[in-house]
Amino acid sequence: MRKHYDFSKAKPNPYAKKLKRQLTIRLDEATIEYFRGLAEELELPYQTLINMYLRDCATTKRKLAIAWKPIKVARRVNERR
Repeated sequence: MRKHYDFSKAKPNPYAKKLKRQLTIRLDEATIEYFRGLAEELELPYQTLINMYLRDCATTKRKLAIAWKPIKVARRVNERR
């Protein structure tokens, strides 16, 4: 290594805005195994594949079709009085 480097002609990194941000996310085991298997077939890191899938969803503004069913809660004996 040199003792001194000249950065007077250095330019800002044009890709700095495209850098990724680290994030903790909780995924169930079946989802992780699905993406790991798919990533192995495609010879990609599974985290990269998950990022690509989520980016595609965001780009195309894809929305989930979720139908929530209310859960009936049993009343306690004391609450009936």
